Amino acid sequence: MKVLITGFDPFGGETINPAWEAVKAIKDEIAGAQIFKMQIPTVVNKSIEKIHEKMAEIHPAIVISVGQAGGRFGVTPERVAINITDARIPDNEGNQPIDIPIFEDGDAAYFSNLPVKAMVQAIKDAGYPSVLSNTAGTYICNHVMYGILYYIKKEFPGARGGFIHVPYAASQVVDKPGTPSMAIADIAASLEAAIQAAVMTRTDIKAVGGEIH
Repeated sequence: MKVLITGFDPFGGETINPAWEAVKAIKDEIAGAQIFKMQIPTVVNKSIEKIHEKMAEIHPAIVISVGQAGGRFGVTPERVAINITDARIPDNEGNQPIDIPIFEDGDAAYFSNLPVKAMVQAIKDAGYPSVLSNTAGTYICNHVMYGILYYIKKEFPGARGGFIHVPYAASQVVDKPGTPSMAIADIAASLEAAIQAAVMTRTDIKAVGGEIH
């Protein structure tokens, strides 16, 4: 089995992106699956295009993109992506689309077909904080998650895909008092636990993952 894992380059004035730093650190084989790692640009459209090209090249069974969510306290698999880009800040090439559909012929939203609740539980069982997230935002992370699931539906119907958000790395919060962070090694271990659950679990577990607001 081939698993494609991507992480973004730094954005928003940060000098590192914990997503890519952690992706680089994960094992090359997890639960018998071959892990392919790729950095993607924090750029509208180009990010999706790069993933699409790699999917066409290697035909992975699973595609997971990983992104930074500064302020979150743990590693959070995403449940759903929506067909809109509404960028609060410009991307790394200065693009700032507002209220623009990602794909005109796409559905309003796509749900991850990964066992997201099992992934949350696996991360927690490994000793790291995790909850299921019900919004990937409206920036490049949602943009990429939607693109992965769009291409799975259109071109790779046997594949599974989704997205995982990770907190700031410890080095990023030196001047951000009170902001949650994790060590890169701990983020990488969390991702490995999530990937193992994705590889080994076809039917998701029944567990509380909802929110009141």
